[in-house]
Order: sequence, then structure tokens, then C-alpha cells
Amino acid sequence: MAFIPPETIEKARQVDLLTYLKTCEPNELVHISGNHYCTREHDSLKISNGKWYWFSRGFGGYNALDYLIKVKEVPFMEAVERITGQVAYQPRQSQAKPEKPKVLLLPQASPNTNRVHAYLRSRGIDSDLIDFCIQTGRMYESSPHHNAVFVGLDKYNKPRYANLRGLGTDFVGDASGSDKRFSFSIPAPSSDTVHLFESAIDLLSYATLVKMNGGNWNQEHLVSLAGVYKPKEVLQESSMPMALKRYLSEHPNIRFITLRLDNDATGGRAAKALVSMLSDRYEVSVQPPPYGKDYNDYLCMRLGLPITHRKGKTQER
Repeated sequence: MAFIPPETIEKARQVDLLTYLKTCEPNELVHISGNHYCTREHDSLKISNGKWYWFSRGFGGYNALDYLIKVKEVPFMEAVERITGQVAYQPRQSQAKPEKPKVLLLPQASPNTNRVHAYLRSRGIDSDLIDFCIQTGRMYESSPHHNAVFVGLDKYNKPRYANLRGLGTDFVGDASGSDKRFSFSIPAPSSDTVHLFESAIDLLSYATLVKMNGGNWNQEHLVSLAGVYKPKEVLQESSMPMALKRYLSEHPNIRFITLRLDNDATGGRAAKALVSMLSDRYEVSVQPPPYGKDYNDYLCMRLGLPITHRKGKTQER
């Protein structure tokens, strides 16, 4: 696409019609009296005091650019070129390399899920939820390391993301080729509400709490962010998490968003940024856990279970 710098366009706007005609089209200019002029082509187009008005058509303008565009019907770029003498240039087109599709390399599955089931039960997750995730391909136990594998599916139920979590260790990592736009989630297609979490464990903990309270845990969308969301220092410059942006675009019926992020400074800042960028289109509420750092802490407190403390992400094995 042709391009003329903004400063050149502004320069063109400063040239009045009388100056332009005297310089570029002197034969078109007809002097009437004093500082009053008209054009040879249109005698009802009067020029005076830097302005012009076409009386037979009922409109006018303030400069030569208006005249060329409105009267002579010259395209904008060409009009700027005529006035300034500067031709628009074609910026060099960068040869964007086609993005290679990511190939997700899922760890080999263990013949059974006994260890992952026991691990999640030790963290308070309801057995029915664990079975649901295993049966729908959202979770399994890997081999030979026996990690819990939380799988993110696309709308065709194809695995696109996988997060590995050590059972009884501090290991946490993503499988090679993971696409973070497709994080671990449990959709509820007919719902207009989505609950947002930092991790799959927190998502399943909240679902367990809903079930404990007699509610239907899969009645509303549940989405994790595939990790901690850290907005920019200037919140207004932050971009939406890829997983949330993709999910909202695929579920246009969503109207309500509940942010159930960690109950710490990072989670609070993330919630503030998300409220700022989402409130013009959605009704957004912030609901961190009433107690504890995250929803699994809160669940374990409710059940009287020990809280799991992790050191953080370690190198993927």
C-alpha cells in the first residue's frame, strides 16, 4: 500500500487554494477584484481570504487539498502528491515466514491412572470430576515418570496443549508443541457465564466446591489460563491472555466473566488488568478464594486436608 508520511500530509493541508492555483495551475485562476478570485472552469467557485466556496453546489473548503478532492475528485494520495510534489512511496513488503503449525508431543500414557487419581484425591478433587476428565481425554497419567497430564482440547476435541505436573514432586512443565491458546477447560455450550482460573487444579477444586455445595459443577464454562497471567507494568498496555481471547471468540454467547485468580498481589493485579480490558463488553466480577492463596488451598481447608506447597516450575524431564 502506498504511503505518505503524516508530516507531508499536514504540509499539504496548510496550502491554501489561491497559492496552489498561482503556483501549479495559473491559467485556471481568474481575478475578479481585490483579493477575490474564481476558477476558469467554475465561475461560481469563489476564492477569498484563503477560503473557497462553490456557490452553485453549496459547499466549500479551507485549502487546496479540499478543492482537489471535493471539486476535481482527485484521490487523496494523488492530491497530496500534486500539492507537495512528493510522490507516495511503496514500503518494502517484508516476507513474513509462514508460521509452522505446532505439533503437540504428548507423553506416553500409563496403562492405569491409579497414581494420578490418588494424587488428586489427596488434594481434595472429587472422584467424579477426575473420572470425567479421564474419560473425556482431558487428563491421564504419563509413563514412565507418572506425571499428571492436563490436556487442552480444541473445539474438535483434538489435543492442542498439555501441562505436566509431578505426582509428589515439584515438577511442572508444558509438553513440547503446546499451544497456550488451548488451555485446560470444561465447556458448557449453552451457558453465558465463564469462570477463569490460573491452573487446572484450581479449576477442578472450584468444581469440587460447587458439587459439595449441591450445585451442578458443569453448568457453566470453566477455563484455566495455562499459568500465571502477568500484565504489563502499565495495565492499559496489557494484552488479553491468549487462552481467554480464543475461548471468548469461540463462545460468543458468553456475557458474564468471573475471575477466580489467586488471592495474592499477582492475582489481584491480573484481575485489575482483565477487568479494565473486558468491562466494556462483559459483566466482570472478581471472586478470589475466601481463604488461602488459591482455590485448592481453600478446598483443602474445607476438607481438613494438608495444603500442597510447591517451589515452582522446574525443568521438564
